[in-house]
Amino acid sequence: MEVVSMVLVGKVNKDLVSRINYAGATAVGLSGMDGRLLVARPSPNAAQLGFVGEVARVDSTVLQTIVDNGSIPVIASVAADEYGQPYNINADTVAGEVAAALGAEKLILLTDVAGILRNREDPGSLVKEIDIKGVKKMIEEGKVGGGMIPKVNCCIRSLAQGVTTASIIDGRVEHSLLHEIMTDEGAGTMITG
Repeated sequence: MEVVSMVLVGKVNKDLVSRINYAGATAVGLSGMDGRLLVARPSPNAAQLGFVGEVARVDSTVLQTIVDNGSIPVIASVAADEYGQPYNINADTVAGEVAAALGAEKLILLTDVAGILRNREDPGSLVKEIDIKGVKKMIEEGKVGGGMIPKVNCCIRSLAQGVTTASIIDGRVEHSLLHEIMTDEGAGTMITG
């Protein structure tokens, strides 16, 4: 856990903050432990995996101050439980919980896949839009698997907490974020309530 914290909080987070600042914006680096932004609880399988946790609670007060100041918060997905024990939490899960806590209209997961595919072997089978019921059915049928399951589940959870839409888009595609935000066709898969 000490190495995870050093890498995520001390290296990756600070590198992202530096890149955003270099691009002309103002970024502020945080971990879930800062200002008790996140409170963790152990995952059900934590005994086998070590200090892997889930988000128990989000206090968006510190984030709201940063956002209101015109800055971009960059959050490392490490948080402590009520007793100060740190846990590593899935970054997609953290993003979804933070989006819900902030009352975000849209959650976008920028990743290294095109989105949800009807056939995992066929990159041309991208599902452009699907609702919660449809994506749950795809999981049950085994069409969504592996690393996509936590992404999809965090989208479902954020939608259940008031986020209007959640999208999984391919960050390898140039300007994919702009295409998702500024066009009707989007850039990946959009999940709706």
